[in-house]
Amino acid sequence: MSFVLAGCSDVAASESTPSPTQASSSTPTSATPSATPTAKPTVKPTVKPKPKVKQKPEYYALRVERQLDKLGYPVGDVDGDITARAKQALCAWRETHGLPVTRKGLNLNDAYSVLNATSRPAPTRSPGIYVNKTCQIMYQIVGKSYKRIVWISTGGPGYETPNRTGAVWRKWAGAHESSLYEDAYMYDSLYFLKDRPGIALHGSRVNSLVKPYPDSHRCVRVVRPEIHHIFTETPLGTKVQIYGEY
Repeated sequence: MSFVLAGCSDVAASESTPSPTQASSSTPTSATPSATPTAKPTVKPTVKPKPKVKQKPEYYALRVERQLDKLGYPVGDVDGDITARAKQALCAWRETHGLPVTRKGLNLNDAYSVLNATSRPAPTRSPGIYVNKTCQIMYQIVGKSYKRIVWISTGGPGYETPNRTGAVWRKWAGAHESSLYEDAYMYDSLYFLKDRPGIALHGSRVNSLVKPYPDSHRCVRVVRPEIHHIFTETPLGTKVQIYGEY
C-alpha cells in the first residue's frame, strides 16, 4: 500500500512541477523588433549649366545702330549693316568715351559700351567746333554738351586740311562760288584761319559730295542742313580746331 502511494506521489509531483526545460519553453519571450529599413534619399543628378554662347558683334549691330542714332551719333540707314557711315559714328563714340580712336567695325566692347549707355557724355573740351580727321566727324560743343555730331569730309590727298587751331573770323551766309575753284559752290561758310583765308567750314551743293573719307580741296565740307544750324549758332571768334590723321 505504501508503494502505491509513493508511486502516485511520484506521478503527481511529476505533473505539477514543471521541469526547468518546460518552464523555460513556456515562458514567453519578447522578440527583438526588426529594424525598419531607412529609405536612402534620392540623389538628384548634378546638371551642369550650359556655357553661355558668346555672340558675335554682328548679333548686336542693329541694336547698336538704333542706340547710336538715338544718342545723336549719325549712322546713316539703321539696318544692322555696319557701313562706312556707321563706322564714322563708332569712331566718334570711341573718342567721346575715351576709347582707342579707330575707324574699324563693331566689336563686342563697343557693343556693350553703346547698349549700356543712356546719354551722351559731357565733353572734356571747351566750347567750339572740333574736326576729327581720323573719324571724318565734327563736334559742335556749346556750353557743357555736344550740340551736334555731324559728318564731314576734309581735304583729300594733295589738298590736306592743315591741323590747326583757329577762330571764326568771317561768315558768309547762303551760297557763293569758290574764288579758287570754278563751279565749286559753298554754303553757309565759316572761315577760321586768317593766314589761310580760303579755308572754311561749308556745305556743298549736294550731300553726296560729303564723302566718308577726305575728298575736298582743303576746306571742310559739312552735311546740310546741319551746317546751316551751326552757321546761325556760331558767333565770330568761336574756336575751331582741326586734328587727327586719316
